[in-house]
Amino acid sequence: MNISVSQAQGSVPVAVIKLEEKLDGQNYQELIAKAQELYNAGARKFLLDLSHLTYISSAGLVALQSVALLSRGEEIPDTNYGWSTYRSLHSSQASLQRNLKLLNPRPEIISVLDMVGFGSIFETFTDLDKAVQSFS
Repeated sequence: MNISVSQAQGSVPVAVIKLEEKLDGQNYQELIAKAQELYNAGARKFLLDLSHLTYISSAGLVALQSVALLSRGEEIPDTNYGWSTYRSLHSSQASLQRNLKLLNPRPEIISVLDMVGFGSIFETFTDLDKAVQSFS
């Protein structure tokens, strides 16, 4: 997976994290580490650009939830425990995320997100400017 980061400015600064290829058990911790690095540097609003992400596994879903927790200033649980971590994260994240949003997920990614109920948790945009302006 390739990760690149840029900054966008709306009413607040937004860290744009672009993911390419696959987000799975081999690399999901890279996304968490990058988000942690950005958070430690002051980022509080995150936009994940998924336009070039072709696959997401359950570990990738754990990474999304971990970034959501981080963006809210919450502790990230140990992600080495697989589905139990996913279930605990998912149950604690029932409301719409205000600090983490998604940009241009491909249809196959949208399908996975919807299948596990994340479609109602993560706001999704197709336009970068509208996504950036949606943060307050």
